[in-house]
Amino acid sequence: MSLNNKNLNTRLDTLLTDLETQLLVDDNKFNNIARIFQEEMTKGLEENRDHRNLKMLPSFVSKRPNGQEKGQCLAIDLGGTNLRIFLMELVGNSDYNIIMQSSHVVTDEAKNVNPFRWIAERTKEFFVKVSESNHNLGDNTIPCGFTFSYPIFQKSIQTGILVSWTKGFTAPNFEGKDVVKILQDELDKACVKVKITAIANDTVSLLVASGYMYPNSLIGTIFGTGNNGCYWEKVSNIKKLESDTDANEMLINIEWGAFDNDLELLPFTMHDNKLHRESPKYGFQSFEKMISGLYLGEVVRNTLLWLIDNRVLFNGRSSEFLNTPYKLDTAFVSSIVADESENLDNARSVITNDFCIHNPTFTECQTVKRVCEAASLRAKRLSAAAICAVLEKRKDILSEGATIGLDGSMYEHFPGFGESLNNSIRNYFGDQIADRIKLKLIRDGSILGAAIIAIIEA
Repeated sequence: MSLNNKNLNTRLDTLLTDLETQLLVDDNKFNNIARIFQEEMTKGLEENRDHRNLKMLPSFVSKRPNGQEKGQCLAIDLGGTNLRIFLMELVGNSDYNIIMQSSHVVTDEAKNVNPFRWIAERTKEFFVKVSESNHNLGDNTIPCGFTFSYPIFQKSIQTGILVSWTKGFTAPNFEGKDVVKILQDELDKACVKVKITAIANDTVSLLVASGYMYPNSLIGTIFGTGNNGCYWEKVSNIKKLESDTDANEMLINIEWGAFDNDLELLPFTMHDNKLHRESPKYGFQSFEKMISGLYLGEVVRNTLLWLIDNRVLFNGRSSEFLNTPYKLDTAFVSSIVADESENLDNARSVITNDFCIHNPTFTECQTVKRVCEAASLRAKRLSAAAICAVLEKRKDILSEGATIGLDGSMYEHFPGFGESLNNSIRNYFGDQIADRIKLKLIRDGSILGAAIIAIIEA
């Protein structure tokens, strides 16, 4: 090895080691994050707070499902990437039938102009297909549950005031308004015979669906395009609750993507700051931007460009792919992290064929993998810290056992994500409690939960 190459490798290793140190969430930091997170939860239950804090939004879902709910209804789920519309029938015994379903990628126009009119148009098309299938709905208005994956302030199960857009939505003139009324008006204009009987956040719907199948479900969390969690809280602890209720418990939408927006605690790097500077809302959703599938690939891309600009990677040369914001999808990160081959053949293929970097060396493949692993390990550890904080908040019922309902591509497909959550929970609580906590994948939970809530509230 020439002296220049040796110096280059030494400098590269120094930069990577510093990066890994900055991204590391060791046990001390993990425990501190969990402790502060729990304190912020308590504060959020006592008073309404701004975007820099955990909002702890009451969902007004206060009836735990028992698995025996029955009926036919529509469920609409607006996520960060897709709109899903399902016609469903709950048949009891924790079972259900999907009569018809459709899925649509949310267009840029819908995100930036009027998503609710777009939803009404897709729903009208859906009912045309239902009619063509000879499924008889009669002349009755169908109850509908609306899963809305964005922060809303509620005073009832049938109202939802949009607090702020997230996940790349920027449509103007909707924040501060009741999205249930807006969507219902658009459905009425489209002559769609649907009555929205309930609105819920996607994590709230997921937890209801989890409870339909596992009665001791305590937490619902989605690790996908976005990231958030909810849980069952004692009503007596929700000091800010304005409405009277006889219920003992209520689902709380934590909106934990906003945790530590002031960046006093989280392992924040220059690469995160670049992402923030180029985001529509600087300083919002700091926690989510370190975890979710929408942003993880972009953190990795920023880091690789930093190494390129320091001329320690790819001879200082980039590509159109790497120069394009959000082109490096988290799926690429997942594929590289999963590569355990001796020669990193899959990582090399991704770098060559997708990143458009020709003839990468083995050291360069190793470097890209180290970056992907460091960023994804931070995401796993921060996710687990949030879950542990919520479990600690309801430690009073952990002795009875608890199920955590989970969904999302990060949890389902990212290498080692679920294993990391389990290991962190065990490390935090010890074997006795960890043995009673079960993680369950709840596919289509946000859509099933919307149907369950709609039928309960119809």
